[in-house]
Amino acid sequence: MASPQLQNIIEMIKAQPLREGVPIEETRAAFEQLGTAFPVADDVKREKADANGVPGEWLTPPGVSGDITIYYLHGGGYSIGSVNTHARMVSLIAAACDARAFAVDYRLAPENPFPAGLDDAVAAYRWLLGQGVDPARLIIGGDSAGGGLTLATLQRLREAGDPLPAAAVLLSPWTDLEGTGESIKTRREADPMINPDMMPEGAKSYRGDADVRDPLVSPLHADFTGLPPMLIQVGDAEVLLDDSTRVYERAQAAGVDVTLEVNDEMIHVFQFFAPLLPEAVAAIARIGEFAKSHAAAAAAAR
Repeated sequence: MASPQLQNIIEMIKAQPLREGVPIEETRAAFEQLGTAFPVADDVKREKADANGVPGEWLTPPGVSGDITIYYLHGGGYSIGSVNTHARMVSLIAAACDARAFAVDYRLAPENPFPAGLDDAVAAYRWLLGQGVDPARLIIGGDSAGGGLTLATLQRLREAGDPLPAAAVLLSPWTDLEGTGESIKTRREADPMINPDMMPEGAKSYRGDADVRDPLVSPLHADFTGLPPMLIQVGDAEVLLDDSTRVYERAQAAGVDVTLEVNDEMIHVFQFFAPLLPEAVAAIARIGEFAKSHAAAAAAAR
């Protein structure tokens, strides 16, 4: 049974006004305002950086060795969200990984449709390597759209021959912009976060004229061969559940070392609500264990 805190969070989410038909600028501002309810701890060091023209920010929790680097791509349907909205969750993940984190503000749709955000994600990754970050001690990750962008970034890097990171962490990734997962229907009433009726419009605003089944748009259709180990965390009460389970199956079939955690009763990107939600705290702790073990293994394998 889920903790009592989960129901309080669900009620808070349902109390938010509907955003359908609202200008994107207002939706972005509302999300930024929500982010102020989840502030970053005062002792987390924050430093802005220009990553090959992509705005980014270092987040370094106190007491971490910083031997591992987390490269994080935020969610928000490719159209909202920022480093700032996700900074607390990213800082908590970094602390669990004994790491420093670097998050970026990639360009958003609809003003900047595909492949603008992907171009930015790849450029910032290459900047990190240029700054001396060891790919064997680097973990890439993202939530929701950022999870899909993480998989697209890995494909682009693999095809270009760039060094790949030690591992990837995907939190409720959006991997099928065509919306063919059965959970779109079966989890519709349970999911307080995502309205399936709004998903096609959001997908179209991001992909522009690109084919919705392009593996760089919908990584569900990717060739996962040669990609690094992956941890996928998803809630059982979200419409994007099948976006995770099907990626897990395809990655496993391609020989990828992939772990899938389906969390009972949990909602979309439930880790965002740490430390208020005990299940989120536990999930982030598991991310830390995963990151440290795979960074150590990648370094030892060189």
